[in-house]
Amino acid sequence: MAKIAVLGAGIMATALTFPAAENGNEVNLIGTHLDDEIIDSIKADGTHPVLGLKIPESVKPFYFTEAAEAVKDADIIMSGVNSFGVEWAGEQLATLAKPGQIILSITKGMRADEDGTLHILPDILKEKMGPLADQVDWAAIVGPSIAGELAVHHLTCVTFCAEKQEVAEKLAPLYRTDYYHIWTSTDFIGNEVGSCMKNIFAFGGGFAPGMLKKAGKQNDKYVLYNYAAALFCEGARELKEMVVLMGGDPLVTENLGGVGDMFVTTMGGRNVRAGTYVGEGVPFSEIRNVKMKGVTLEGVAAIGVVGEAVEKLIARGVVPADHFPLLRALYQIVAHDAPLDLPWSTFFGGEH
Repeated sequence: MAKIAVLGAGIMATALTFPAAENGNEVNLIGTHLDDEIIDSIKADGTHPVLGLKIPESVKPFYFTEAAEAVKDADIIMSGVNSFGVEWAGEQLATLAKPGQIILSITKGMRADEDGTLHILPDILKEKMGPLADQVDWAAIVGPSIAGELAVHHLTCVTFCAEKQEVAEKLAPLYRTDYYHIWTSTDFIGNEVGSCMKNIFAFGGGFAPGMLKKAGKQNDKYVLYNYAAALFCEGARELKEMVVLMGGDPLVTENLGGVGDMFVTTMGGRNVRAGTYVGEGVPFSEIRNVKMKGVTLEGVAAIGVVGEAVEKLIARGVVPADHFPLLRALYQIVAHDAPLDLPWSTFFGGEH
């Protein structure tokens, strides 16, 4: 058994309290300064208002003002803040964490330097934590895991990756149940890169439905599965290219943190909805400013970060000019309102 403090009361972080608490661990759920209404609801009747479920009775909710009490003597601090708040989360961990603890990240994405050099989000947490980052152990959870499905005990398979195998093996039994199956890996970089890139390519999961709707063919017998499959396949290929570029093992892309996670993300969600509008012919600026104004789109944000970085890396000669054609096309759609006109002949290494 362990004491687990969860920073962030979003749906994924909260869903992970279910297997952890059911295994007898002491679990404290800490809302950020933006989560007061969620914590209010949990304190009132145990219900997470976004998940629409009562969380395990043993999970103790805390406001962010109570964070120091909640993390005291914790064995593990889970960083569950979304990608837009990762710098803030690192700054909080710098004051809350203690040497010897495990920092377990569930936030997916990347950041880029001005010259296009890319970094996984745990590295951003480390940077903000300063010297303390070298005195804790690092781990992350990747794989196809929809929060609501996990919380209602639908079968879910994930990978716990860590910089040290013993850390992954220590964490896994604390969460493993008959519905939450866990494998371990030490390819920390490869798994984290894969989990970022799958969000990028899942955006394209909405293109085919949008194109059918635009053509008035959404109820036709013959749809666009061929189109969607080819798009998914090119996304998987570029996912592997990025893992290799960042120094990870390309085999990780064949597993839960790669194509497994990308598959489930293309099945629905906000980024797919944004992609559906693109398929209908809506300029992305209109999607962002009107149709989905105020909606958090982490995958689209990742397209902006990674797409711009790749353009810079190509200009520097770090990346060959014919690499990442799909990513670069998505970047043009998101950043420059380009219409949906994918460069199919450049996919899969070039048509020949």
